[in-house]
Amino acid sequence: MSSASKSTQHTPMMQQYLRIKAQHPEQLLFYRMGDFYELFYDDAKKAAALLDISLTARGKSAGEPIPMAGIPYHSAENYIARIVKAGESVVICEQVGDPATSKGPVAREVVRIVTPGTLSDEALLDEYQDNLLMGVARQGNRYGLAMIDVSSGRFSLFEVDNDDALLAELERLRPAELLYPDDVAMPDALCQRPGAHARPPWDFEADTAERLLCEQFNTRDLNGFGCDHLKLAICAAGCLLQYARDTQRSSLPHIRRLQVEQHDEAVILDAATRRNLELDLNLSGGRSNTLASVLDRCRTPMGSRLLRRWLHRPLRDRAALEARQDAIRWLLRPDCSDGIAEQLKPIGDMERILSRVALRSARPRDLERLRNALAILPSLQQLLARNDSDRIQALATGIATFPEQADLLARAIIDAPPVVIRDGGVIAAGYDAELDELRGLSENAGDFLLQLEARERSRTDIATLKVGYNRVHGYYIEVSKAQAIDMPAEYIRRQTLKNAERFITPELKAFEDKALSAKSKALAREKQLYEALLEQLAADLAPLQESAAALAELDVLNTLAERALSLDYQRPQLVDAPCLNIEGGRHPVVEAVLDGPFVANDLTLDRDRHMLVITGPNMGGKSTYMRQAALITLLAHIGSYVPARAATIGIVDRIFTRMGSSDDLAGGRSTFMVEMTETANILHNATERSLVLMDEVGRGTSTFDGLSLAWACAEFLAREVKAFTLFATHYFELTSLPERENGVANVHLTAVEHNDHIVFMHEVQEGPASQSYGLQVAQLAGIPAGVISSARDKLVLLEQDSRDQGEKVTRNPEPARVQEPETPQQADLFVSYQPSAAERQLQELNPDDLSPRQALEQLYALKALLT
Repeated sequence: MSSASKSTQHTPMMQQYLRIKAQHPEQLLFYRMGDFYELFYDDAKKAAALLDISLTARGKSAGEPIPMAGIPYHSAENYIARIVKAGESVVICEQVGDPATSKGPVAREVVRIVTPGTLSDEALLDEYQDNLLMGVARQGNRYGLAMIDVSSGRFSLFEVDNDDALLAELERLRPAELLYPDDVAMPDALCQRPGAHARPPWDFEADTAERLLCEQFNTRDLNGFGCDHLKLAICAAGCLLQYARDTQRSSLPHIRRLQVEQHDEAVILDAATRRNLELDLNLSGGRSNTLASVLDRCRTPMGSRLLRRWLHRPLRDRAALEARQDAIRWLLRPDCSDGIAEQLKPIGDMERILSRVALRSARPRDLERLRNALAILPSLQQLLARNDSDRIQALATGIATFPEQADLLARAIIDAPPVVIRDGGVIAAGYDAELDELRGLSENAGDFLLQLEARERSRTDIATLKVGYNRVHGYYIEVSKAQAIDMPAEYIRRQTLKNAERFITPELKAFEDKALSAKSKALAREKQLYEALLEQLAADLAPLQESAAALAELDVLNTLAERALSLDYQRPQLVDAPCLNIEGGRHPVVEAVLDGPFVANDLTLDRDRHMLVITGPNMGGKSTYMRQAALITLLAHIGSYVPARAATIGIVDRIFTRMGSSDDLAGGRSTFMVEMTETANILHNATERSLVLMDEVGRGTSTFDGLSLAWACAEFLAREVKAFTLFATHYFELTSLPERENGVANVHLTAVEHNDHIVFMHEVQEGPASQSYGLQVAQLAGIPAGVISSARDKLVLLEQDSRDQGEKVTRNPEPARVQEPETPQQADLFVSYQPSAAERQLQELNPDDLSPRQALEQLYALKALLT
């Protein structure tokens, strides 16, 4: 903004704008002018491009045209939502002075800064997704992380030990905005995230951070939160708190506690595992066909968000999980789940409504929803009475009733109020006598004047007396000049006309003062009452927030009960001993989208059988079988019932997946590099209490390199790590691993050929697969018949070459080379049981139809095919 350099050359209004803009150079400044928010200079150009609005000019300032763009203030919310979605921040600058009394530009000040991570307005938020502001501090390889959800009041922190753990947390939390110090090197994956900004290092200063946190929670120190040893996380938390206060122009009274996330409380999922298991986002980035889409039947948005938090942070606390299971069992009683669901439906997003109450930004319809929610709580309490679940009892205690607040809102807010308070019509009649009087003056002025006119005619005995009004002189009583000499003493002459005199009385003057300002006074009084109402509600914020949290958890548990009932899920038995025994397990998402029945399969893993080498055809169901094992395990670790006839599950510490293939083009990593990076993470971090899914390791490189890597990885997992491992492969050599390593077994997915077609049975059976059915799958995919036929012929030649090479190696072994124990040749898995070209021709021949000469010609032709 080159014009800013000489501010004295600008008009007074533009000088004011430039002073405010200089304090917020990186954000778009919405500068209030009458009924519009205006943007100037580079802000105007950027807004015009983002919002597709006209870019105009506002005369000249300092001799240069001023680029300008504007939006109506009453529809600003929609424009702000689009700007924030694009990753930009908006500074809201309002008129705070009175235009009628201002000398020079009307006084203006910034009232709020809207950033992606500090949203609280309903229209700007995704109701199914937490909107997190995250801070990250670093020292060496250790990171301190803190998160605030301004829209709900949650505030938590923890620390992690390395880059992989940091990236896993970023994938779990998916912050809308991320702050980090500009004097410390951070991983590119963090800095390049949308919404990531560097902040000055003093924002992360340790002493300042601790002081801010103690002020926020009104404590002498942080010992009571159990975080005094997390110095890096405290630095990040202090930065977040100051940033949130600055943007909201508020002390954030709804942020009342600081939660420490303990590393060993949860099952650890790395970033690749979260993506591969498609917990709440599918591999395309959408929400359909995910685990959350199958499970989420929550009746409140806050319940939906809590369910997703549970899915991304499964617990390892067996007692807590069994308490959730007991709660689901109680909720499975006849009519219990449906009854509670109906009670929960009107409650809405109480969590976010209360945050807006605390920030004094709640709208009339927020208060209407809160009123409806509070009215439901007594009947919900009755439904929760006499239960035998400790968790339900705790939730019933947490869900308090608020008769005074419910009565207050019932008296104060009309049914179906307008969206905003600025136009009035929100406060109910009978709530405030002064407001009722002002409204009465404004609405019933005509009746009052008619009554006054009738009264004065009777009093003065002048039948032609009339009461009128004009904009110049206001209200008046008019009589003829001849009658004017007999007017009562309290009549004060206001105006003389040619044939009439106009008077005012003290009563009419008092009415005039009230009537002419009644509408504006009524609106001002209504805003005053509304603000007082928010103050009264904010005084009870703590118990209201606790009730909202309990309602959200009740909603999730009730949803899991409904899903168990509707989808035939069973309660898993949780045990301390390491095991994974699943009878009739099903993939919850695949089952939900199938038109026909799902083929259920068993899975048994324990200390004596901790790895399965899985073979079978492509499309046969290997990936589904592996993923369903992980999803069933994960569901058990959120306390849910699972899609199986029965399951006994030992508590796991981590779930790893190495599945699928993709390039990381932005990071300059090939498919094989991504695969090896993920594999390395598993080999370094898996333990004997982990669940590991490995799919087609080594396929991104040459056959022998890939086979060697797959063999070595499988052997390391089986021999050194001893994690529960499902290892899917097309390398048939790996099927000999059970002969060499204890605890390893072969299983395969079955398929049947019929009339040159393949039918996948999706059944898991013991032992290795007999063939891969690669050509048959290619045929199903639509590869032209000629290509398939050529491939079959080539496969015959390759297999013959492989057999010849095997015989040659056997006859001429290398004397100096130490031979590994023999493993089956890879070609054994791909032996083609399809007839060769010569065999097909022979099958098609009918000897009875051939002459001796034709028979001889066919014999030569067949011989040629075999050479």
